[in-house]
Amino acid sequence: MKYICKIDGKQKIDVRNFNFYYGKKLALKDLNFCIKENTILALIGPSGSGKTTLARCFNRMHDLYINNHYEGEIFIDDTNILDPKIDLIELRDRVGMVFQKPTAFPMSIFENIAFGLKLKGIKNKTELKDRVEKALKDAALWDEVKDRLDKLATNLSGGQQQRLCIARAIAVDPEVLVFDESTASLDPISTSKIEDLMVELSKKLTIIAVTHNLQQAARVSEYTFFLLDGEAIEYDKTNIMFTNPKDKKTQDYIMGRFG
Repeated sequence: MKYICKIDGKQKIDVRNFNFYYGKKLALKDLNFCIKENTILALIGPSGSGKTTLARCFNRMHDLYINNHYEGEIFIDDTNILDPKIDLIELRDRVGMVFQKPTAFPMSIFENIAFGLKLKGIKNKTELKDRVEKALKDAALWDEVKDRLDKLATNLSGGQQQRLCIARAIAVDPEVLVFDESTASLDPISTSKIEDLMVELSKKLTIIAVTHNLQQAARVSEYTFFLLDGEAIEYDKTNIMFTNPKDKKTQDYIMGRFG
């Protein structure tokens, strides 16, 4: 497939001649595209199209399971993250993930946020305190929890736990943040808060948002990438794709004719 790079700013991620296999099954086929720095890219497509599979390639989560393998290159800035010599712990600091179901650890709110910082070797109590506070503020959660940081995080509401997970991810200063259907299980008010947060975070992070919710993609993303059966169908600015798609498959999906 031809290389897709229609961005109008600095490039953050560059995917070249990329294939991904679950064992012998080819799940992502000949992807060639780039992602702009400090923007939101929505990954859309029906179930089984490869959205989550692609999203989890950016921090090589597939390496946690045997028999999965990659072909091609994925560059974040000048680093090919598919290089076998790459430090995966460092990569997963650079590329954070927020999943569909909030995964608050069974420990205090403070310790949830400090967890990754301590893994990085940060032990100074003042620095930990300051960075936990900053992460919670950046995740729009500080005002709701500042008086109960020592309380169990699992007692927070679902929407609060999701923002806690975002705070935990951004505490280690990632460059890229992947949201994998991160509002699918939340109520409309919590969803709105997460969407507002994504837009705010995109001012300093590159965000990849996997979503089945086309209205959400239209609300928050600058660019949209439509995948079908592991293949790139269309990639364009969101407002263009949703009003004037070039491919009939894209038009049919956006109009709800399948998926």
